[in-house]
Amino acid sequence: MSRSHGSSSAGRAIAVVADIMAFILGLWILMYLLDANRANDLVQFVHDAANWLAGWSRDLFTFDEDWARVVAGYGLAAVVYLFIGHAIANRLGRR
Repeated sequence: MSRSHGSSSAGRAIAVVADIMAFILGLWILMYLLDANRANDLVQFVHDAANWLAGWSRDLFTFDEDWARVVAGYGLAAVVYLFIGHAIANRLGRR
C-alpha cells in the first residue's frame, strides 16, 4: 500500500465523519423546526447526539426566538465540522 493511497483513504474517512456529524446536526434542526415528538426514542437520540456535537456552540447566540437560536447554534457547528473536516481531508489527499 502506498503512502498516498493511505492518506487519501484517511482523508475520505475524515470527510465522511464530518458529513455524518453535520447530518445529525441538520437533522436535529429539522426535527426542532417541525416540532418532532421529543418523547420518541429516535428524536431523543438525535437531540442528545446534536447536543453533544454542538456543546460549544448551541448557547452561543441569544436571539429572542428559540428557533433562531437552534438554527444558528447547531447550524454553526454543522458548518464548522464540514469546513474543518473537508479541509483536513483535502490536505491529506494532496500528500
